[in-house]
Amino acid sequence: MSLREPLAEALDVVANLADALDLKKPNAGTDYMVFLEEQLQKARKVCPTCRDFERDFPSFAFSIATGIGKTRLMGACIAYLYLKKGIKHFFVLAPNLTLYEKLKRDFGDPSYEKYVFKGIAEFVSKPPIVVDGDNYNMFQLHGGNLWDAVEINVFNIAKFNTDSKESKRGAPRMRRLSEYLGQSYFDYLAGLNDLVILMDEAHRYHADASKKAINELRPILGLEMTATPTDEKGKSFKNIVYEYNLAQALDDGKYVKIPTIAKRRNYRKGDLNDKELDMLKLEDAISIHRNTKKHLELYSKDHNCELVKPFILVVCKNIAHAEETKKLLEEEMFNGEYKGKVLQIDSSTKKEEEVDRLFVSLEKPDNQIEIVIHVNMLKEGWDVTNLYTIVPLRAADAPILVEQSIGRGLRLPYGGKRTGVRDVDTLTVIAHDNFEAVILAAQKGNSVLQRLSYIDIEDQDYISEKSEVVEAQTQFDFKIQEIQEKAKTETEKKAAEVVCDARKAAWEVISDMPRLMGQSLSTIGQTLVHTKEDLKKPEMVNIIKQRTIQKIEQAAQQESPLFAEEYSKPRIEEVEKVIQTIIYDYVENIIEIPRMTVQREQFKAEYKWFDLDTRLGFDYPSLREEIIRQGLVDKVTEIMSVESGRTYDDPVDQIVAELINYDDVDYDENADLLYHLAEAAYKAVEDHADNKADAPKIVYNFRKGIAKTIYEQMKAHFVIESLGYSKPKVLPFTGIVQQHLIAVEGFGRIDFRTMVKPALVRKYIYTGFLKSYYTESKFDSTTELDFANVLETDKKVKRWLRPAPTQFSIYWGNGAHRYEPDFVVETDDAIYLVETKAVGNVDAADVQAKKKAAQEYCKNASEYTAANGGKPWKYALLAHDVVDRTSSFQYLMAFA
Repeated sequence: MSLREPLAEALDVVANLADALDLKKPNAGTDYMVFLEEQLQKARKVCPTCRDFERDFPSFAFSIATGIGKTRLMGACIAYLYLKKGIKHFFVLAPNLTLYEKLKRDFGDPSYEKYVFKGIAEFVSKPPIVVDGDNYNMFQLHGGNLWDAVEINVFNIAKFNTDSKESKRGAPRMRRLSEYLGQSYFDYLAGLNDLVILMDEAHRYHADASKKAINELRPILGLEMTATPTDEKGKSFKNIVYEYNLAQALDDGKYVKIPTIAKRRNYRKGDLNDKELDMLKLEDAISIHRNTKKHLELYSKDHNCELVKPFILVVCKNIAHAEETKKLLEEEMFNGEYKGKVLQIDSSTKKEEEVDRLFVSLEKPDNQIEIVIHVNMLKEGWDVTNLYTIVPLRAADAPILVEQSIGRGLRLPYGGKRTGVRDVDTLTVIAHDNFEAVILAAQKGNSVLQRLSYIDIEDQDYISEKSEVVEAQTQFDFKIQEIQEKAKTETEKKAAEVVCDARKAAWEVISDMPRLMGQSLSTIGQTLVHTKEDLKKPEMVNIIKQRTIQKIEQAAQQESPLFAEEYSKPRIEEVEKVIQTIIYDYVENIIEIPRMTVQREQFKAEYKWFDLDTRLGFDYPSLREEIIRQGLVDKVTEIMSVESGRTYDDPVDQIVAELINYDDVDYDENADLLYHLAEAAYKAVEDHADNKADAPKIVYNFRKGIAKTIYEQMKAHFVIESLGYSKPKVLPFTGIVQQHLIAVEGFGRIDFRTMVKPALVRKYIYTGFLKSYYTESKFDSTTELDFANVLETDKKVKRWLRPAPTQFSIYWGNGAHRYEPDFVVETDDAIYLVETKAVGNVDAADVQAKKKAAQEYCKNASEYTAANGGKPWKYALLAHDVVDRTSSFQYLMAFA
């Protein structure tokens, strides 16, 4: 199930508790309270923090922060208890209708993207059956659980709270369900011998009515999930067995967004009235929202993954304020750009079907809503991952509101983990008027606010910075643009269209060829292609030409079936004329980047050879084997000798057999060492024995202690050694992945030779490159821009590339992070992967880990190119303080 680390740890706790407890109802006649106390003592041996079950059955609470995956943990518990303990009946409690509907899909709909049992092979052919109060009758009418599958009953706790009360009509309504079957739904559940209850948002079930109703079911086990383990009186639960709170999640920095709080720089409290302040905060929120939106779009394109559409949450003080804010956003601000994109959620709108439809589909990319306005309506179960900006307006107690609000927006969209791209991983709370109050609150106690970052929004930092994601122009695109711009008359434009269509089709076919490289397939003839130069071979030119013609003919059929020949004929003629030129241009433009995946580094754990220190720990007595006999009446005690007829197994084998009981001692890997140590231990026992003939008996009696003494010494000789990286499969050069850039309004494109202030370097797109695959690029620092200038002016540099984030499959950090080199540079004699870094960061652990992975790529690439007539690959880590525009590439490499 690919559980995150905290969830895997929590599941370990469940497994340990399941092993320790009886997991059954007490036998008839057993004192139930005595039985319960016995179970508590067993549980406390595993989890000393559990002071009380707080219920009339064994029940344990897991305090897990919002956004970490409590529902996924419940699914893992169900799967584990079924697969390992044979438990088939589960009862999942939801605190409200929203969570109730959500949980039914989470557990019962395999087609749902958030279905929790993906990856459990046993549930593919026989998925769990979800039963609820609405379909129970039909479930029983059709024979119940005919397939003997896992049965998950899902129920809304609100029904317990109302229906478990006695009324004038007698028994609770829940006890009257399915009376025509002779039993109620309640009796069915209470009669199950293996019922396990799972409670989502468990803090909602610690009221007396809830406790009483749940107690009546007498399950064998309860598992409680909550992010706030306190009851209605504010007291902490006594049955907490695992905690991973929001503060821990924020400190770990893996599974939740980076929370930040922001205000406009130079804002002074009191200068604006309420409406003006609202408008200022909304303006800043939308500016940040636009910035986030563009970075999400860029990430989606660069990593070829689903687009995440962010939205803003605006918190208003009442319904009138919410209506006023909605009107402000749709009619008075941003020239009506957000009309139809604002959703108001409160008691006045919650029953409108369209509002509800838009609200529950906020994560869908086709949902047009970008701003949600609410008045205290966001409760448990609202687990969207695309909330990126929160704006509390006119908050009486801003610190409390901020702390409560951030929990709603901390979930991450891409696999629930941070991407490493700050703008994709950041949640922003706008708090102009209470900025200092929030900072002050953060300094008190263990507030979540201590983990917030604080941001001043420059007046011109986000404001007016409209931007869009654009594709970087290649040298080929530039030539196509030139052809189009030269055409002035209609005749010239039509001719230019034919030429451009033909050349684009050919370029696309050539660019797709690396995907087929390294194979001898009929689709590309019997030609093995190892390098880009092989594309120039006559047979490859012919294959590319034929594929291009096919592509044009297919386009003609789609464009105009009736005039397909008229459309395709001039374009095919153009292909015949220029195909060889285009292939040569392609070969000249690209850098050959061998295709491979550098995965995680491999390690070997082993016990090193050593001689056993036998000076202490092997002096065991030879016990006399005796029988004690005592008279029942006269109480006389007699000691009698034993005449043993036993023969003992080989003492050395006995010791080895005990050693391999330790989980980390593998017999096959360590057999020679184990016998070496066991033989030394046996000799020491013999030497200490009064009678050497007793040594086998001594070993038999004390074999566990002897093995423990040896194992303690073995641990001092346990080492973990790097074996390097697994040898990757290397294929011929890969195509160049399209680079995407963010064009910021008001900055645009400038010549790369222009001197730019360091603070503005990231805002411009730099153009005019002749040696790069792209004519334009963006840079993150002055160092990178200066280095690009060096590459363009140095005669020894043939070509260079600013690679897209997914150009290389090089992974570091135990395979968890993808490395994105800054530059690829080709000279006459080598190809370089170049990374520029601030001088103070060169020796940082993450930089060195990336370097190690990149060097592994270069080593394997060089082996491949050496065998196929190519250039060696080298890695260069360059400190920023040596980079200067007037330097030569060779000079800089001397400092790398």
